[in-house]
Formats: sequence, structure tokens, C-alpha cells
Amino acid sequence: MPIRQLPEDLINRIAAGEVVERPASVVKELVENSIDAGASKIVVTTANGGMDLIRITDDGHGMDEADLVLSVERHATSKLTADDLDDIRTLGFRGEALASIGSVARLSIASRTADAESGLVLIVDNGKRTGPMPQAMNRGTVIEVKDLFAQVPARRKFLKTARAEAGAITDVVKRLAMANPGIHFVLDGSDRQPSNWPAVHGEGALAARLGQVMGADFVENAVTLATHRHGIVVAGMAGLPTYTRANSLSQFYFVNGRSVKDKVLVGAVRAAYADYVFRDRFPVIALYIAIDPSEVDVNVHPAKAELRFQDQGAVRGAVIKAIGVALAAAGFKASTSVADDILGAFSAPEMATPVREPIALAEPAQQRYLAPSYNWGQQDRAPLNYDRNPGQLRGFTEPSGRVETVEITPEAVDYPLGTARAQMFDNYIIAQNENGLLLVDQHAAHERLVYERFKAQMASGPVASQAQLIPVIVELPEEDCGRLEEAAPELEKFGLYLDRFGPRAIAVRETPALLGNSDIKGLINDLADGLAEWDSAAALTDRMEAIIARMACHGSVRSGRRLRVDEMNALLRDMEATPHSGQCIHGRPTYVELKKADIERLFGRSR
Repeated sequence: MPIRQLPEDLINRIAAGEVVERPASVVKELVENSIDAGASKIVVTTANGGMDLIRITDDGHGMDEADLVLSVERHATSKLTADDLDDIRTLGFRGEALASIGSVARLSIASRTADAESGLVLIVDNGKRTGPMPQAMNRGTVIEVKDLFAQVPARRKFLKTARAEAGAITDVVKRLAMANPGIHFVLDGSDRQPSNWPAVHGEGALAARLGQVMGADFVENAVTLATHRHGIVVAGMAGLPTYTRANSLSQFYFVNGRSVKDKVLVGAVRAAYADYVFRDRFPVIALYIAIDPSEVDVNVHPAKAELRFQDQGAVRGAVIKAIGVALAAAGFKASTSVADDILGAFSAPEMATPVREPIALAEPAQQRYLAPSYNWGQQDRAPLNYDRNPGQLRGFTEPSGRVETVEITPEAVDYPLGTARAQMFDNYIIAQNENGLLLVDQHAAHERLVYERFKAQMASGPVASQAQLIPVIVELPEEDCGRLEEAAPELEKFGLYLDRFGPRAIAVRETPALLGNSDIKGLINDLADGLAEWDSAAALTDRMEAIIARMACHGSVRSGRRLRVDEMNALLRDMEATPHSGQCIHGRPTYVELKKADIERLFGRSR
């Protein structure tokens, strides 16, 4: 077949296939043009998911006749001040959008500049141009796109339902609104409920816009990102580790004001939250990157949805650092959604049968605290003493059945996590602060404390170890013993010293001092499972956090340990002083807080 030159209308339709994928693609291109035109208000109107109508109205600079005519030509743009694709400072620069849209729909462009007596309208009907003609209108531009792909049935049949296409348009406008808080956005039409996001300015503008778009609940349960590293500015808001979603749809990424999808940013966020969330849960985040345009290539995708960083490592490091600093500053804070979940679990019980026998009442709660008795059921097993050191537990003897009373001072409830009032089910500490009631998971909380102290020791050098009076012998399959023997030199960095003890056993001579009297056999079995999964002793360095997490879990106050009141309070104080203590190393919350108003609502006392 001989080579031939394609006709202009076919060239435009091929270009449209790259730029105009669906109605949402049209909305993205046109709204970006309005933003670049300096608009302070943009109204987006759609019908039938954008397939019948898309109208974009803005109050931007507008276009004169020469610009209006050139705007629908291919490769014509006002977005490049020079012919330099390495210095892109606008949202659009290809100069193909309007020409491509006009080749597959009925396109109408009406525009007026501030100094013009009237506006002009230009129509491009599936590639056929009419105008420009005079038209009365205010300053700005109004673009209408009707019957998208009506004359390209092969493209139209691949569109989804009107509801799905309308949802995709909503997502596009949301992202553009999030990137431009100083612009008033309105989204309405016959196929949707209207959305109105007024412009916000000054300090707190970004948080205000995110509250408008993502909801006030996100802002309440997020920390602010604000760091500058290696010429890269990282801003935005990141949800607390206990505020997560089942998918990544609530993660938004922006680079130099452009909404993007980038594997580097996704991976950096995953790494930054690796310590704090379940593997099947996703943090909620709105991440904004400002970087020198010459350091990023936005010309790698026809719709400019993807990009490429010149120094991916620097960007990744900056993002991880920003999120880490912000989450550390949040300290022990947990999301309010946890309390909402527990409130939803409560229901009013049926009226119980009145008790016939008189009950002896204790002294008022304001004056006395009745601690639980230490009835272990095993006289040879002593509870553990938590002595303000989250890694050290000391045994003490306590007469079985004795009730301990503790004076409660008015200042005791001034602490953020309050003061301990009771222990339930040998694992949950009930505390009270000035605002309400808290329920603390003692094992989960102490697990986080040990983990954070472990990381701090690892950062400053090898972890201190303590020798076992008699080496602990752990029997394992021969292949597991071989893996542990091979990994022994690396494990010494973590304060764990072990030797092969015959073909099917390991002798543990020293353990990390932070773990105290830990479950050594359980720890060794867990590490053996991990080594089998990782399949390489050399991977231990890369798996440092996973190893520390395993050790912290086995060295924590276990569920079922009864604690004295001073031990419970010491745990609460250490939680207040430890970053990330609002969630355990598996991503679960370590405590929930019920405000006094929430409790009153449970009993129908709220007004």
C-alpha cells in the first residue's frame, strides 16, 4: 500500500482520540484553559453525563478575534512564552484541545475581552467552522460542547452510562478545585446535584478548600504538611493513621498545580505510612508538590495526567520526610472516626428485671477509685510492674483478692489521656480526662511504645542486649534453623544473639534489653516465619521495621496482664510523650475517646 497524506479532518479525529477520551477529558481541558485565563469563577454545567452538553463559563481575560480564530487551530497555544518544553508553567500547552473537540462534537466558543464593546462567537461543528460573529455577553469565555461523539459512533458506544460519566466529571472538577482554592467553582446540570465551592483566601485557605471538597471530617482528622527539602516544597494535609479507606480513591496528588497520577508519589506515601496502617487499608491524603519546572517532565502523557521526575529519590525522600514529621507532631492523637464507630456499636438495652436484694454502694467516684483485685487464678504467677519504662517490667507480689483504693485529685484529669479509673477484661484501661472517657488497649499501646524506642536505639547504634541466665532452647524444623543461623550476624544489630544448637534447635543467649521478660520462643518462631517469607538473610536490612515490629509485639504488656493503677497511669503518660502512639504497629487504634456530649447522647440527655 503506498504512503499517502491523511486529510485534515482525520488527523484531528486521531488527535481527539488521544486528548478527548471521554466527557471528563473535555471538562478537564476546558477548565484548565479557564484557570490559565485568570478566571476567578468557573461554572461547569452538564447534561446526560456530558454526552449531550458541557458548558464552561468563566470570567477570565477573554479572547479577541485573532485569538479566537487561532484557538481552534491545531498546535496553536498561548501557554508557552517561549519554545521551551522544559519550562512549563501553565496547565495546557499542546494547543490541540479545542481543535480536537471541534472535530468530534458541536463546539461553540463565545468570548469577550475587558476592552471590547461586545463579544464574538465561533462555531466548529464536527470540523466545519462558522464565524466569528458578534454576540452580547459579559467579559470572559463561554464554551459549549454538544453531542459529543454523535458522528463518531465507534467512540460513543465505548462510553459508560450517563451516571458514570457524570461521576468522572465530578472527580475532575473536584481535583481542579482542590488545586485552586482561590477560584470559585460551581458544578451543576440536569444530571447531578449542584456543588458550590466558594473561593477561599489567606491563611488556612487550603484546609478550607479541602474541607469543602473532601469534607470537614477529613480536615478534623488530618495533619498539615509543610516542609522544604532539596528545592522541593511539600504541602497539603495527610489523614491520621487511624483515618483510612478501603481503597486509594481518597488520595490526591498535585505537582505544580496539576493533578497527576505518579508511582513515585504513591510509593512514597505507602512507605511513609508503612509503620501505621494495615496493608489492606489506604491513608487519606491531599499532597501538593512544588518543584522547579525544569526538574519534571509533564509531556509524557497526551492528557498530561502522568509525569516524570528528574530526581525521583529526592522527591520520594521529601514526601516521606514531610509525612513523618507531621505524624510525629500529631503525637498520640487518634481519629474521631474511631469514636464514631464505637458509638454506632452501642444500642439501648431492654429494661432489666429489678434486683431484689439490696446492694452495698461504694464511696462516691469523685473521692475513691476501686481498682480491680489481682486474682490471677495461678498463685505462682505474678503480675508485671510497669515502671514508666515501656520496655522494663518488674514482678511484684500482690495478695489475691485485695482491693486497692486510690485518691483522685482534681488535677488528675488535666492530662490529655486522663487518669486511670479501672481495667476491664485484663486488657482495657478505662481513663477519664476533663472532656470525657477513654478506653485504652494496653497491649496495643505498649507495643507502639516499645517499637518507637526500638527505632530510636537502632538510629543511634546497635540495640542494647541482656544475657539470659540460661540460654533458651527453641526447637524448630531444620530449614528454619538454617535460615536463623545464616541471619544471626544481622540479628545481632537488633540485640538478639543466637547460635545453632544441634540440627533442629536454636539457642538464644541474649535478647534486646527493651523487651524485658519477653516471649522468646514465640519471637524466634515468628522470625523464622519471616525469614522463610523473605527468602534471604540479606533482606533483613530492608526488613528492619518488620523485624522490630515482631520484637515489639512479643515484648509488650500482654493482654491478660492485670496492672496496678500507677502502672496504668505510667502507660498513659508515656503514650502522651511518644509519637504515633494513637495507633499500634499494625494500624489499629490504641485508644478511643468518648466526649461527655457523646455519652450524654447515648442516654438521650443531649439537647
